[in-house]
Amino acid sequence: MSKKKIIIILVTVLAFLSVYFLSTKGYFRDASDLLTDMQNGIDEGGLIGNFEDGSEHPLSIEYLRKGSYPGSDIVIEETLPSGSNYKRYLASYQSEGLKIYGLLTIPDEETPEGGFPAIIFNHGYIPPGQYKTTERYVAYIDGFADSGYVVFKPDYRGHGESEGEPEGAYGSNAYTIDVLNAVSSIKKYPGVNAEKIGMWGHSMGGFITLRNMVISKDIKVGVIWAGVVGSYPEMISNWRRTNATPPPETTTARRRWRDELQVAYGSPEENPAFWNSISATNYLADISGPLSIHHGTLDSSVPLLFSTTLKELMDKAGKESEIFIYEGDDHNLSKNFTSAMRRSLEYFDKYLK
Repeated sequence: MSKKKIIIILVTVLAFLSVYFLSTKGYFRDASDLLTDMQNGIDEGGLIGNFEDGSEHPLSIEYLRKGSYPGSDIVIEETLPSGSNYKRYLASYQSEGLKIYGLLTIPDEETPEGGFPAIIFNHGYIPPGQYKTTERYVAYIDGFADSGYVVFKPDYRGHGESEGEPEGAYGSNAYTIDVLNAVSSIKKYPGVNAEKIGMWGHSMGGFITLRNMVISKDIKVGVIWAGVVGSYPEMISNWRRTNATPPPETTTARRRWRDELQVAYGSPEENPAFWNSISATNYLADISGPLSIHHGTLDSSVPLLFSTTLKELMDKAGKESEIFIYEGDDHNLSKNFTSAMRRSLEYFDKYLK
């Protein structure tokens, strides 16, 4: 074989190995791996529920702080195909007597002293009837699971095979409670360091993440991408996606939390005390850990203003945070996925490893 042919073969092999290495590290992704929630989809919240006059509203932060969220032992329901260096499972746990499913990943390596750090992964809005545990957010979960973290993505009630009704996030505390119980459950899981729990949230999942971090002290650090992190008054005045079409299973009752709350309690201008009581942004002095905030300037689903205002409020409260604004990027930060993931991992590593 001539020297020229040998060189061509060596170059070809090296090129193939380079592409393989980069793809396994997340630099090249199939477009389907970057699918997340339903952009411009609607989740206007859940049914308000009944409560006694004069009592704390179930949406209030103080009400949620008084609750008990014991979670349960996590049950492995099915072993799924493994990732590059981690194992994947369909798992379940208990939340308010409901069986909630989720995706669990475990690093395929020796458990470190004290246990693995863990990330609770809160997904954005996906129509519950279309939701499947192993679909969407593939590249996002892989990025964390590939880096030595236990990752647990709860489905929320009424999603996939999970029991219960999909009540929504904004007019009901159901999903927030499901995640509070997921935190308690992952803390009990063998091989997890219960003192090193972080939380990642996207869009609606960012809303859930922020609420968890002002309710419980278990979350040591949070990362939010394109989060619905405005106060309730901001959500009323600055966030109504009129071009969105509600999915068939979204009932009229589930889409009217704005109207029902204002009829019952008055507008934010008329009754600021009530609206402050249900807004996580009013409790940032008690947030459980530092926060990394990411948002694209061309996000058509969630206003950038929510994230910039949250950063200002964190600064005002004297709490540690950072913000990255991605010029020209969308709701999924698809143009800057690699850099956003790197920054997110660096932030988790700083506080959990």
